Amino acid sequence: MKREIHGWWSPRLEKNMEIVVYGHWGKPLLMFPTAGADFLEYERFQLIDAIAPYIEAGKIKVFSINSINNESWLNNSMMPHHKALRHMTYNYYVTDEVVPFIHTNCGGLQPIMLTGASLGALHAANIFFRSPNLFAGTIPMSGYYDLKSYTKGYYDENVYFNSPVDYLSNLGDENLLNQMRHGKRIIIATGQGEYEAPQGSINLSNILRSKGIPHELEIWGHDMPHDWPTWRKMLPYFISKL
Repeated sequence: MKREIHGWWSPRLEKNMEIVVYGHWGKPLLMFPTAGADFLEYERFQLIDAIAPYIEAGKIKVFSINSINNESWLNNSMMPHHKALRHMTYNYYVTDEVVPFIHTNCGGLQPIMLTGASLGALHAANIFFRSPNLFAGTIPMSGYYDLKSYTKGYYDENVYFNSPVDYLSNLGDENLLNQMRHGKRIIIATGQGEYEAPQGSINLSNILRSKGIPHELEIWGHDMPHDWPTWRKMLPYFISKL
């Protein structure tokens, strides 16, 4: 499997950010790490191995980026206002820097799918719903889509606009909603095993349904915990359905 590591000084984040690319060609899949992990996490935990047949067959080309969660909601030494600003800046890093890199790397404009597990699922969902014109869809796994669960009671405009259950509930912009309704693939997946919180996925699904946004809600069994064996089974299955 072809594997390349790239990086650049991010003007948005004001730090070096790496990205690893797997495969020669195929539909681009952008992956967000869990919690405070890095761009190689999915490789270390064999999720890349699990989807390798699709990479090697040229079905997908995978891009995995760093998180900055340790510089926002997981950093207990930061002021909440600064955490929220850092989270918002990460969104712009993805849309303004990573997306153009993917298009260049793929040789032109390509419909990009997003995915991630745990806290990465929140990013994969949030960035899609904020900018559906830039993406083909999203596959968030084992996520919780109320950012307030991470903010320890803090709430401001930046929290609101990064908490999908909040802003989607109130969204009335038909142009934006129609971008989500047509030609997109949204698969919300969760297990019901240890440490999973399926109600978070159910809540997001109910909001999407109320807005007429087509999607798939996949609730797997009680033998599916919030852990890597679950995601190594989920992601290849969902890629096979694309």
